[in-house]
Amino acid sequence: MNQLPPKTPVASPVSETTNSRVEALDNLSMDSFWLEVENIKQSTEAEQEECSLADVKTQEEGEAEAEWLQDAGLAELLGEPGSEQDKLVLLSTLTRTQAAAVQRRLDTYSRSRRRRNKHPVRDVRDIFGVLGTQDTAAEKEESSPDPLWHNLRTSNTQRKSQDYSCTVRNPGKEEVFNMDVAYSEQAAVLLKGSFLPESRKLKDGNALTRFKILKGRLGVTRIGDLSAQDMKKIPTLALIELTALCDILGFELKRNKAAKLKTTEKRLFGVPLNTLLENDQKLLPNTKVPLLLQALLSCLEKRGLETEGILRVSGSQTRIKSLEQKLERDFYSGLFCWDEVHQNDVSGLLKRFIRELPAPLLTAEYLPAFAAVQNIPDLKQRLQALNLLILILPESNRNTLKALLEFLSKVVARENNNKMNLWNVSTVMAPNLFMHKGLPNKIPEGKEKQLAEGAADVVRMMIHYQDLLWTVSSFLVAQVRKLNESNSKRYQFCDKRIKNLLRKIHADKDKVEKNQGEPSKIVKVHASLLLKDSLEVHLNNATRVADVLRQFQKNLCQNGWNIVNTVNLLKCNNSMECTNLLLYEVGGNIGEHCLDPDTYLLDLYHINPHAEWIIKQNPSYPRMF
Repeated sequence: MNQLPPKTPVASPVSETTNSRVEALDNLSMDSFWLEVENIKQSTEAEQEECSLADVKTQEEGEAEAEWLQDAGLAELLGEPGSEQDKLVLLSTLTRTQAAAVQRRLDTYSRSRRRRNKHPVRDVRDIFGVLGTQDTAAEKEESSPDPLWHNLRTSNTQRKSQDYSCTVRNPGKEEVFNMDVAYSEQAAVLLKGSFLPESRKLKDGNALTRFKILKGRLGVTRIGDLSAQDMKKIPTLALIELTALCDILGFELKRNKAAKLKTTEKRLFGVPLNTLLENDQKLLPNTKVPLLLQALLSCLEKRGLETEGILRVSGSQTRIKSLEQKLERDFYSGLFCWDEVHQNDVSGLLKRFIRELPAPLLTAEYLPAFAAVQNIPDLKQRLQALNLLILILPESNRNTLKALLEFLSKVVARENNNKMNLWNVSTVMAPNLFMHKGLPNKIPEGKEKQLAEGAADVVRMMIHYQDLLWTVSSFLVAQVRKLNESNSKRYQFCDKRIKNLLRKIHADKDKVEKNQGEPSKIVKVHASLLLKDSLEVHLNNATRVADVLRQFQKNLCQNGWNIVNTVNLLKCNNSMECTNLLLYEVGGNIGEHCLDPDTYLLDLYHINPHAEWIIKQNPSYPRMF
């Protein structure tokens, strides 16, 4: 078992930035954190000899960069076999700061290869026009001003006092959260403007800054709105963007190697998430969250939300161990009875389930990155980093984490009854998420208090801002569209293949820009699962998705259309509610995209003129237990 940090009676020295943020927590106590650490130690003392610390091998120079390039989908730059076109397409979608992040890793790797007298790898600048130094970047900016940077710099300079100084004085104020422009580009503009964001001081759950996502004309995309095929492209793009953001902010993005633990013969506790889901999907197809976790959360929601000290008050370790054994034996047979189980024991089982996962829920690879988020001074940039990290997580981890955070939000919402506010819940759950027996936990002497408070603060942000964090930024969706557009075109490469590629891309872009001049358009919207007829819609600059759904509802009820299927369609006053209907964009430069009701459809048509628009029922995923 890893050496969990002991509680230190004397506050350790911390950085000025972190100290100011922690002091602003007023009298919020860390007692729950250290009590939870002691409970974890007591519950795992018997297993210490079986689960020793895994030694993480120190990587040689260049190894981390090589792994990063592979994870970023750019392994071909290392000289490995792969698709030349895929590499070129990905590079063509990168922003200036993202391309610079790729170049830095490739330069470091190239230097390490030269030191070892190996053949040098290809320079990304020979493949695509990536800026390698600050001088060349400055030269390019002077010779070819970037309108994006100019607009950002102008708008941010005008809002300078409003965005930062006012925020510190009014912590409860609502702020705009821009997802249209890459986070690293926003950070670079702030840096070039010679003013840095001030540290946001967090006081309590009610005083946390409220953020409102800035909705562009294409609306907001949530995780789950994109097809599985398109979502597979997001982690690669998010990793590149996160690295670029860390480069701009001056933070090193560290990643662990997954530790190898002994396999278990159990069926529930200590079983990898993917294995659990594979077994569960044999019983219930399309299950996205382990059935055991669903059962634990459902039990607590029914009878535990009003329990004082729920999560904080530890159940009996003897009973918890006995319940675990009964669950292993009877859960899948349906013989386990939850009615007589003490709620504090159920919460203990929940935390034990999370701790016993062979790899951390936040993944062994990115757990250090989640922990390091606390070191970013500005709250908005901390949330940007967390948003990207959540997008990088494997789907099973991300869905499981979301189910957990939704439950924790319900606990906080009953604070008046259960006496568990946001900070209490965060301090109790942080050790269970950030301490793992399969990873080394070498904490520098004197840093225990700082790291503990930082981990609790990260959990608090994930609970409080989960709606924002589970959003796919518009700039990432735009990059996915570019990838799909380029992949759908069979470019014939010759000696000047890059120039030809760029020429065709710009030619296509010009065509789109010409189409954007159209003031109106008539399109057909299909609803094949509901109707045999299609809906003809006249689009103008003010037509939104919600308008089309209302028009569909009106025609459905008044014109006597031939209804194919009315299952689960809500009826009210002899009319059909459009709240249970969704409009999807299918094909063209996207796989399938569930549209925000506030999306302006003429703008979307200009971006993806070859897509079909299909009305479908709103899918629901009721909890099974």
